[in-house]
Amino acid sequence: MKGHATSLALLVLLCGGAHGAQADWPMFRGQPSLAGRASGTLAVPLKLLWRFKTGDAVKSSAAIVGGRVFVGSDDGSIYALDLATGRKLWSLATGEPVEASPLVLDGVVYVGASDGKLHALDAAKGTTRWEYGTEDRILGAANYVPAREGQGARIVVGSYDNRLHCLDAATGKAVWVYQTDNYINGAPAVADGKAVFGGCDAVLHAVSVADGKRLAGIETGSYIAGSAALAGGRAYVGNYDGHLLAIDLTAGKVVWDYKDKDLPFFSTPAVAGDRLALGSRDKRLHCIATATGKALWTFRTRDEVDSSPVICDGKVVFGSNDGRLYIVRLADGKELWSFEIGEAVTASPAVAGGRVVVGSDDGCVYAFGPKP
Repeated sequence: MKGHATSLALLVLLCGGAHGAQADWPMFRGQPSLAGRASGTLAVPLKLLWRFKTGDAVKSSAAIVGGRVFVGSDDGSIYALDLATGRKLWSLATGEPVEASPLVLDGVVYVGASDGKLHALDAAKGTTRWEYGTEDRILGAANYVPAREGQGARIVVGSYDNRLHCLDAATGKAVWVYQTDNYINGAPAVADGKAVFGGCDAVLHAVSVADGKRLAGIETGSYIAGSAALAGGRAYVGNYDGHLLAIDLTAGKVVWDYKDKDLPFFSTPAVAGDRLALGSRDKRLHCIATATGKALWTFRTRDEVDSSPVICDGKVVFGSNDGRLYIVRLADGKELWSFEIGEAVTASPAVAGGRVVVGSDDGCVYAFGPKP
């Protein structure tokens, strides 16, 4: 029976990835649209289940698949940890910081690093499947285009070489490359046959995932440090001048423009129905009506909020540079729970199966779950 259980667990891991069970969080923001929503329940208060120490700050946001946590560290390594215990299962050294968040798809971990490479690793063993080199750092997470008839899955990732790269997921061979005029900081969002992303050229780009042709380019007025979230045919994205824009991707125009202060948005919105949540360097979490762009509420922390929030079970989970992880109520912003880590939490939380996993600038990965 023990051997059968081990084989079953391995089968779940290898067949999981972005097509896995609801208890998985296989990539940055949870899904290709980067909407930042998690299914299931999230009971509060949470308790600290375990803490794993790396050699430097953990700015990478974790992925959770098949009972394993995958995360990068500024110590130059990619780690696989046991979700139940925090025990290290394997690690791979890239030699340069790993700020990007892993993508886990069909038993392979795809993660970029400051060495300029996208690394494809066997999720079970940590061995290298292939590496793809760009001409500069990769700080944003990779995303994927699902396989379809006659075509395997594809991986899309941006680089500081000013390009969005589309690769064959199995081989790492380039399918197409799209050129921009400046650094690409965040992850591309994927939906409806489009990859949508911004960067330091201050343009929100919409590109066909089929051939890399430009579909739209919308000027946002200032560079885009984070990623866009897609929902209902719109892209929601913040920029460095403190504007949050709702952009109609079909019409290629701005629907509304929310601005409260001149401080930048580095966070990526989480979108759920009629509202979205977004952190700001004004030290607040903002909740905004998706239809109108009007503020519904704000929640003040003690420092900047670069962490991208996750919406789950009517709650919003996010970190702050004040060293705390927060859970507030989506309806009205009331604080429900917080945990003092002590150093900045710029990474975005991963939420799956009632658990929250997040890294901190103190070099640790933390896992929280419901109290018995």
